[in-house]
Amino acid sequence: MIKIEAIIRHHKLDEVKTALVAQGFHGMTVTEVRGFGRTKGQKETYRGAEYKIDFVPKLKVEIVTGTENQDKVVSTIIKAVQTGQIGDGKIFVTEIKAAIRIRTGETDAAAL
Repeated sequence: MIKIEAIIRHHKLDEVKTALVAQGFHGMTVTEVRGFGRTKGQKETYRGAEYKIDFVPKLKVEIVTGTENQDKVVSTIIKAVQTGQIGDGKIFVTEIKAAIRIRTGETDAAAL
């Protein structure tokens, strides 16, 4: 099993959800996060005054699935969010050793 974490723009969430569900992937966790990458934040203008946002608001979408689905999930997310602009986000893939459904006690793939 693997966990795919995608850091994306807020307005791309519906596109990611729709694309993943269309591919047969149901279930995800979404968290509001803030951070910065190479650009170290962004500059905004409000009422003529320029100010810097050090931590840019983003969403983190987490999906746990079988290892065999990794490429399909990653490519689906990329197609849904890629604009070619700075700030499109990042995707991280990590291995999951175990998963347990608390309600039933099911483990690993059955728990997903």
